[in-house]
Amino acid sequence: MFKDSSPYFSVQHGFTAYLSLWPKAHALPTEQELRAMLPTGLLLINEVKSLEADCLLQLRHLDDEAKSVVDFLKLQSRKIDLVLQHVLEREQHEGEHFQGRYFGGSGLRLFNNQTLDIDDVFKITLHIKEELVALLCFAKVIATEPADSDKGGDSGFLIDFEFVQILETDVEQLVKASLSVQQKQLKLRKEARANS
Repeated sequence: MFKDSSPYFSVQHGFTAYLSLWPKAHALPTEQELRAMLPTGLLLINEVKSLEADCLLQLRHLDDEAKSVVDFLKLQSRKIDLVLQHVLEREQHEGEHFQGRYFGGSGLRLFNNQTLDIDDVFKITLHIKEELVALLCFAKVIATEPADSDKGGDSGFLIDFEFVQILETDVEQLVKASLSVQQKQLKLRKEARANS
């Protein structure tokens, strides 16, 4: 999907993205400006995930007797994440709705009925529901190709994006989510082979 020089692999998985064309005359936002652009819902979910990661890291140093406490806290964290994800889904989203097909730490592949121009930059709000990931980033179009409608797929275009401005914590989220999705896919394939 992406260039071989890409430092992260990508995984096939459906998700939602909202795109707004970034004017060519405008410079890309700095990291601080990108943080200031985050809507309240994204700020909240990022803060909760950061607190959760710090807490779970400290709890890992406890002995085996604390495992049940850690499991309970993970369950509580998952419930909070689900509620926040539900709130984010209900928010009004800026931009045009796209269907995501692949994601990774370096970029995305989206499906759309119409193609986009190479090198155009978009502000993207990304939601990967199953992995509880929601983020705001900027990416440029690096490739587009017709979707393969001969195999029963949708007619339209597959569009590859490379991140040009994204918070480092969001790259980490995408990498963890891609590994999690890959792990689940491998488990499902193994189970399917065992059942056939």
